[in-house]
Amino acid sequence: MWVLGVLGVLVLSFVGLIAVAASSLGGGSTGGSGNASSDLHEVVIEENKSDNKIAVIPIEGVITGSPIDPEGRTLVTLVKGQLARAAEDDAVKAVLLKVDSPGGEVLASDEIYLLIWKFMEEHPNKPVVVSMGSLAASGGYYVSAPCQWIVANELTMTGSIGVIFHGYNYRGLMDKVGVKPSITKSGKLKDMMSGEKAPDEELPEERQIMQSMIDESFGRFKEVIRAGRKRAADRNKGDGKPLVDGWESMADGRILSGNAALAHGLVDEIGNFDVAVERARKLADIEDANLVSFDPPISFGSLFRMFGKSSVQGNTVKLDLGMGLPSRLPQGRLYFLSPIHAH
Repeated sequence: MWVLGVLGVLVLSFVGLIAVAASSLGGGSTGGSGNASSDLHEVVIEENKSDNKIAVIPIEGVITGSPIDPEGRTLVTLVKGQLARAAEDDAVKAVLLKVDSPGGEVLASDEIYLLIWKFMEEHPNKPVVVSMGSLAASGGYYVSAPCQWIVANELTMTGSIGVIFHGYNYRGLMDKVGVKPSITKSGKLKDMMSGEKAPDEELPEERQIMQSMIDESFGRFKEVIRAGRKRAADRNKGDGKPLVDGWESMADGRILSGNAALAHGLVDEIGNFDVAVERARKLADIEDANLVSFDPPISFGSLFRMFGKSSVQGNTVKLDLGMGLPSRLPQGRLYFLSPIHAH
């Protein structure tokens, strides 16, 4: 009888989850097109019996422009929708960016940065505060840089300011097994940086071109930091930590602790999530607020994947909710990424 009872509970739970999913499906497709905020649902994280809200937006894991859920939503479109909800809700008095990321793709990081910068320009009365978790390195710092106030734990790993292009040269392995590439190309640089090329076949222009692209992205990274920290200092009117002279000496890819980042003016305060919440309240000039998030709906696809084999195929690591993350990052791209995560 106890087996039947357990089965009954599971069936009822499953039916309940289907009902929740059905109530969340109204918006249809949630990919990159359409209104990015229309299908997001408000979830109360902390109820403080207040008419005010602080919107919590997580930036977690590798920052990528690839889909992060079975519906085709990307981190960029998700953040865009969440910021839109925070903008249109008069009860939202501040935004709290919760960053726990080693960084990621250059383009995706820059798109999120631009979304945050635009939000702050259009809604100066809604301060954006960052709470850094265990890791807010490279692209994780890049998306934090435009915000008005940055809080890091003293044990946070941050910094890693720089750009990396990572690939593999497997020509030696090909030679060992007797495989030789056969290439027909339109120009001498069409196969530049190919992993099939022997070291003595690499043209000097290849490294120069790639280094030029990296230097350009690196210059952009440093300008983002300068502009973001300057605007923060202007808005904070003497509070916080301005960039110190010589901060660029730390922009060589090295990882920094929260304390080291504070000493160089890359963050404003040492503390945990609660400290960041209190800072958001202070900057918004409110005594209390409910903490809310704007979350995507549960889809039938992701729901069924919770109870069976994921339909996500290929070179992936399966997670409990059926979402897949690449087992290694795509090669041939520029990354704002901590070097220990670049393989």
